[in-house]
Amino acid sequence: MADPNDDFFRALPVFTHFEGVTDSSNYRPLPDDWLLAVADIVSSTNAIAAGHYKSVNMAGASVISAVLNALDKGDYPFVFGGDGALVAIPSSGKTRVREALSAVRTWVTEELQLSLRTALVPMADVRAEGLDVRVARFSPSDFVSYAMFAGGGASWAERQMKAGRFTVEAAAPETRPDLTGLSCRWNPIKAHNGEIVSIIAVPDQAGSGPEFRRLVTDIIAISAEQNRDGHPVPVEGPTPTLAFKGAEFEARATAPLTNRWRRKLAIAAQIVLVYILDKFGIRAATFDAKIYRSDLAANSDFRKFDDGLKMTIDVDAAHLSRIEARLRAAEAEAVCRYGLHRQDSALMTCFVPTPLMRDHMHFIDGASGGYAMAAMALRKKLRDSEAATLSSSDVP
Repeated sequence: MADPNDDFFRALPVFTHFEGVTDSSNYRPLPDDWLLAVADIVSSTNAIAAGHYKSVNMAGASVISAVLNALDKGDYPFVFGGDGALVAIPSSGKTRVREALSAVRTWVTEELQLSLRTALVPMADVRAEGLDVRVARFSPSDFVSYAMFAGGGASWAERQMKAGRFTVEAAAPETRPDLTGLSCRWNPIKAHNGEIVSIIAVPDQAGSGPEFRRLVTDIIAISAEQNRDGHPVPVEGPTPTLAFKGAEFEARATAPLTNRWRRKLAIAAQIVLVYILDKFGIRAATFDAKIYRSDLAANSDFRKFDDGLKMTIDVDAAHLSRIEARLRAAEAEAVCRYGLHRQDSALMTCFVPTPLMRDHMHFIDGASGGYAMAAMALRKKLRDSEAATLSSSDVP
């Protein structure tokens, strides 16, 4: 008999305006027997500095793809973090997800030459720390919804993983996860308003309540003054081009080495076909390239709440100045800590189980490091603050 808790996320109330992330009534606690599948790239900033930003994003999205495919593409809450990901899973999927995490860890090492940490953290341990994981369901379009996380438990789970707890070890060499639907076919998307800015803002000592919620509301309101709330993807979607660089990454994800050349040819043929269909406005059976592109834009995950505000937005200098001023003021009042990274384009990594359906998902990050670089700036502030506190405590 199916556990009714397995439908937890599907049963959540849906909100459609992003401002709802600050409304506590939209959130529900995860069931007690659930677990958090967490992963991130070790030394992702070094990999990005070496130009491997596509590989880093592909690795983060591969965790979501592997876990959801292991759970028969079920509707479970997840969040993409650029260089990592988190998926909340029911206890009924524990064994399958552990195997998927082990396999994706091996795949990332062997195919992307990156080191992936993976862990499976029980909610019982999160709540034993006096923390929680509460989840809300935000739908940016009629076809997809994304999870928002609050309560501090997701951040705690990530810290425990980095400390070596709850580790899921890598599978045997050449073990492969099911990464069906994972793709990276689009070129970086250039800024139209000014710059693509990745922002992470998390609560500080005085920011666990209404002050931090007010900050989030203010940042959302400023970005909303830009065209389409600062969405980096044009409303009509990105323009198809005859670009084949992403075919290599997708082939590595979805085909064994012996058949990889065939898979790359098939992907290249699909890229050419979509380009022709879009250019000449031709429909192919039930596939309409222009509808697919507009759905792509509408379905994109360019802002989220994951124990803090995370956004990758396209903003002009005036709006960015106001956002930074608001963040600096909140940081001075110990309401938040924040990291910010500027770049000239956004990067899209996709989870498309089938292009014939309209529920494909697209993860947005900055094209030169985005969230990973913003997180590095945030961590530096935290280290500097801790060092200053220790130094002052040494003064007699």
